Amino acid sequence: MHIATCVWQEKASAMGVGAGGDVGAGKKKKGEWAAPPGRRASALAVAGGALNCLVSFVVFSFLDVLDVVLCLVYKLIDYAVEAEWKACYCTAATSATSAPPPRIGLVTSPAVTGPPKVVRLSASSTKLQLEDVSDTLFVRPSLLADATKKGPGTAAPALTVVSPAIAELIRGKMDRPPRQAPCWSDCDCKVCHSWSAAGPRSSSSSHLYVHVQAPPPAAIAGGEVVEDVVFIHGFISSSVFWTETVFPAFSAAARGKYRMFAVDLLGFGRSPKPAESLYTMREHVEMIERSVLQRYRLGSFHVVAHSLGSVLALALAVKYPDAVKSLTLLAPPYFPVPESEAGSATQYVMRRVAPRRVWPPIAFGASMACWYEHVSRTICLTICRHHRVWDRLFRIFTRNRVRTYLIEAFMCHTHNAAWHTLHNIICGSAGRMGAYLDVVSDQLSCKVAVFHGRDDELLPVECTLAVGARVPRARVTVYDRKDHITIIVGQERLFAAELEAIWRSAAAD
Repeated sequence: MHIATCVWQEKASAMGVGAGGDVGAGKKKKGEWAAPPGRRASALAVAGGALNCLVSFVVFSFLDVLDVVLCLVYKLIDYAVEAEWKACYCTAATSATSAPPPRIGLVTSPAVTGPPKVVRLSASSTKLQLEDVSDTLFVRPSLLADATKKGPGTAAPALTVVSPAIAELIRGKMDRPPRQAPCWSDCDCKVCHSWSAAGPRSSSSSHLYVHVQAPPPAAIAGGEVVEDVVFIHGFISSSVFWTETVFPAFSAAARGKYRMFAVDLLGFGRSPKPAESLYTMREHVEMIERSVLQRYRLGSFHVVAHSLGSVLALALAVKYPDAVKSLTLLAPPYFPVPESEAGSATQYVMRRVAPRRVWPPIAFGASMACWYEHVSRTICLTICRHHRVWDRLFRIFTRNRVRTYLIEAFMCHTHNAAWHTLHNIICGSAGRMGAYLDVVSDQLSCKVAVFHGRDDELLPVECTLAVGARVPRARVTVYDRKDHITIIVGQERLFAAELEAIWRSAAAD
């Protein structure tokens, strides 16, 4: 079992205090001719960082060119296969120019400041609602442009309206009738498109897929008070991230007391993957409300969320402050934006999440997925469309269900869903996260627990420490030798016991 360390230990480590309280334990002894270990390690780190920067510049400069080539290739293939010349964000104008005349479905306004805003007709009502579309979708300067840019930072241009090209692209998505058939580059298996099997008017196309683990009838008949728990997975994942790990690890007492809901977010797993969706915060939250809170009539509930799901969990907590009993966040993507970057918060977060570096590998993957629209589509075409093949291969070579279930979790989505969710939720929430956490700190009384793996190379542990600083009452735990996935996978029973303790504590208050 790995030892969990808390915030005060993090601060002690940052000050150079060792386990025994000694400071400066690595000093050079008298008579030694070799450089101190700390100095040698520092020199190697500098050399490695310089090499990483050099190789990254070459690789990502190549990817800048490759993405332009793939843009043309996919346009030709889309037109040949589906008789449709599909627009993309990389070819849309990024300058702030006069928008086309507004109409119902899309309205742009020069009075709007900050990231571009889109007003659209909500599918659930006749009221015009404001949607946020992250400017990182269409403001992604090349690495060479960043390198030659003068002055600190790489702020996005001050957009006050949506440019005509972007407006037409978004309008095209919104005006397009719901499409049940998958795109040629998406998987059409029963897992990925089970939601469309019953036809366009089926309830499955308007609700998320939800795995429900309810207490046995005997427990309910015995008068046991049943509490509800909503589990929200992270980016390019699904409900199996929970159902194959902590769900089987809960004690019999917990299984008899808690009704657990694990959702597949819009665009992922077995949930609907509409081609016309922009996968904004409002769309994701509304689908969770419709599919879980309203459908199962949840009056109060606990929330457990991982990574990107933490953003949606905070949005739910802010919207339902009296209903949330406890809030458990794992590896939340919270990057406090410096004042110097306040005008380009989304760009700042994109560069933190996807730094365009070849090392570590997880940062390389995130950078390709975030910066290159057509390179990331190629990755989805190669991996997601053929996830059944990868699953068979992993079953043959590993004979390990723990590994093969992750194939389903990470590969059952479309490029359209992943691309928009990444930008509109993680990057687009840059200006919201601080406000969400302030509401949780000042206006909510629920239990708040935050967990992180010290070896997480995708979202650094500083994200969780920043959440703890923003919400002082939050219980912050950092697991040694755990990363973004193994914070749960590999210690399922330990984490299940942690959750049960949190829920019991919330009920005792």
